[in-house]
Amino acid sequence: MCKPPKVISIVGPTASGKTSLGIAIAKKFAERGVKAEIINADAYQMYRYMDIGTAKATKEEQSEIKHHLIDIIDPEESMSVAKFQTLARQCIRDLQEKGIRPILVGGSGLYARAAVDDITFPGTDPNIRKALEDREKSQGAMALFEELQKLDPVAAKNMDPRNSRRTIRALEVIELTGKPYSATLPKYKYLIDCVQIGLDLNREDLDARVELRTKMMREQGFVNEVKEIRSKLGVTASRALGYKQIMDYLDGLCSEDDAFSDIVQKTKRLARKQMGWFGRDSRIHWVNALQPDVVDVSMKIINAADNGDFKDDLIAESTSHHLGALIDE
Repeated sequence: MCKPPKVISIVGPTASGKTSLGIAIAKKFAERGVKAEIINADAYQMYRYMDIGTAKATKEEQSEIKHHLIDIIDPEESMSVAKFQTLARQCIRDLQEKGIRPILVGGSGLYARAAVDDITFPGTDPNIRKALEDREKSQGAMALFEELQKLDPVAAKNMDPRNSRRTIRALEVIELTGKPYSATLPKYKYLIDCVQIGLDLNREDLDARVELRTKMMREQGFVNEVKEIRSKLGVTASRALGYKQIMDYLDGLCSEDDAFSDIVQKTKRLARKQMGWFGRDSRIHWVNALQPDVVDVSMKIINAADNGDFKDDLIAESTSHHLGALIDE
């Protein structure tokens, strides 16, 4: 049986142009007589009605190239990365069986990796979780962290003792699985053959694009979008950046200008965190998002990957990206 072609994954920070590049690459394949379709890997674009705030591909763009896993759940519902992993892998299989090239597009780093990487998501147990939360209240977060240090020093070494939620989750997983929490952490290893292309920008250009994106959201009617769907927003959907700020404005807690200014600042911070996240993965082939021939350069990377030129892509050591150091500024 012929091995299916690699999944193409377009990653990078918010406002870097991933959607446009994904569509352009699909059109390039169409010129070769190869059908390609896009699988969304943005956590919040899976929610219906949240169009402007999540910068979904427009209806026109979606009519040009078919998109999957967009508008699949209502805002009252909850999407998890584990649920997405199941949906994305099934979608990849379905497309490959039809001879269609899957293009994964999204800024949600864990979601993009969950689709193709060696990542497992242990379940949860509300009883174990509650017992640990009660212990945190009575004994303090540090007592739980010290227990984690004894049970799984590898995990503890890479965690912040002040992040009690993560400590509790680690102890819950250890009790549930009988294995170290570190054994369940994401590995930079493909389970599904993939080539990743990262869109790179310097800090000034990235900030300018975030400002432009936010200005366009305002002009496109983001305030009205939030006004219409706020009563439907569940706990998970309401975490999407921008929606809380506009709800605060609608509730009279700030001016409209202040709301959008806060969106800009928080989006810039998110973009740098995303670059820090993606920058740890040395398998990503970075391209300048603003270069005129970004599509052609990306196609050369895809061609090289298809020819087997990137043997080291299967397993990667962590690396760092030039914007990664800026995430705390």
